[in-house]
Amino acid sequence: MGETGAHGEQIHPLGSLRNLLSLTGIGLTTAAVAAFLILFLGDLLGLHTTNPYMGIVLFIVLPVFAVIGLLLIPVGAVFERRRIRRGQPASVWPRIDFNNPMQLRRAGLLAVLIVANIAIVTLGGYGGLEYMETPAFCGQVCHQAMQPEFIAHQSAPHASVPCVACHIGPGAGAKAESKLAGVKRVFAVAFGTYQQPIPLPAAELLPARDTCERCHWPEKFHGDQLRHIHEYADDEANTESVTNLLMHLGGGNERLGFAEGIHWHMNLANEIEFVATDDQRQVIPYVRMTDGNGVVTEYVTPGVTEEELANGERRVMDCMDCHNRPSHPIAATAARAVDVSLTRGETPKALPFVKREAVKLLEKSYPSQEVAMEEIAAALGDFYRREYTQLWDSRGKDVERAVEAIRAIYRRNVFPEMRVGFGTYPNNIGHTDFPGCFRCHDGEHVSSDGLTIVYDCETCHAFP
Repeated sequence: MGETGAHGEQIHPLGSLRNLLSLTGIGLTTAAVAAFLILFLGDLLGLHTTNPYMGIVLFIVLPVFAVIGLLLIPVGAVFERRRIRRGQPASVWPRIDFNNPMQLRRAGLLAVLIVANIAIVTLGGYGGLEYMETPAFCGQVCHQAMQPEFIAHQSAPHASVPCVACHIGPGAGAKAESKLAGVKRVFAVAFGTYQQPIPLPAAELLPARDTCERCHWPEKFHGDQLRHIHEYADDEANTESVTNLLMHLGGGNERLGFAEGIHWHMNLANEIEFVATDDQRQVIPYVRMTDGNGVVTEYVTPGVTEEELANGERRVMDCMDCHNRPSHPIAATAARAVDVSLTRGETPKALPFVKREAVKLLEKSYPSQEVAMEEIAAALGDFYRREYTQLWDSRGKDVERAVEAIRAIYRRNVFPEMRVGFGTYPNNIGHTDFPGCFRCHDGEHVSSDGLTIVYDCETCHAFP
């Protein structure tokens, strides 16, 4: 015998499921399970192995929806039974009678529509996930605050590498953790509470083995490479000077037992640890080197305390400690950015004082990029019309080229709304504009037996 209602009527066990909440749960669970099966089959067939978010959807989102649906079914049944006990009439919808040809046809049509909707939602969701891993999504849709990083990424050597390849580690756990951590950032963007400029997430950078080493081989021997550094004076002729540097990139190989040059640091037989006492890893008062024979040497700068070292960040050195801006380069100075533009031929070298005037315009403070675009064009045009009237009449096209080149430099490097400009973010390659190499190779890191970390120009480069 089943349970009886307030008027003595029998409550059929399945009849209590005839309510909106339980039916919603049944539909939600059915859809989630069907979508899971479709996506899981696709995963087995290798149809979306490159999508970094598929693990989240497949193993977290869909199961959560399925569980919610399952919970709604008994909750709805409990509410329905309570309604009947209180004397209210039992829900009589939907009346299902497959002996009725019309209901049978409608049920068949409904089943087809359900399957079609599941397929459409699944495919649409998959397309959305594909888009979520693109730089356009990261830089333009949800993360307007990341415009400086997005623009810098577009002109970087890794422009074809999606953001998630470097910012989300392997495995479903790392992807889930990343998305959960992103919830805070979503609220910050929605309510405009994010910092300006966005601070460098040095502590959040993934280890090189999870990012760089997916494409790069740390044991590769690079040998020596010749670099030409072009600089231009602020005089009328924009006098060019060229510095030739023979860079000892070198490399190291644990199996072959050798290591030399700058990439000696990546020799797997050696291990270098350091302690940084600031959140950007620019102040490194302690270095510990363990060589291939297990011999340990510790280097410490004078004046640093044990408390400072204990409170600092301790880590094993990897690629990211020098190549900390491989995908988001922003020029260190306006002068350096203009030198590159002149070398590439984007800015005409023959225009008198173009280097001086370009740097002056780029270093000026503007309230927005839109205002900067207008004022750069007006100011450079006025300068040549006033100081070089004949040149303006005969070579106006070159001035226009210079205007566009200077504008492009500004758009790539300066974002007034985010308080980002030349030199905002340190770049640890080299030592010209930021401490870089000299964070450790400064001659002040001394071991207990009087050794210092090598402080010699010839270690890294020579002037041929």
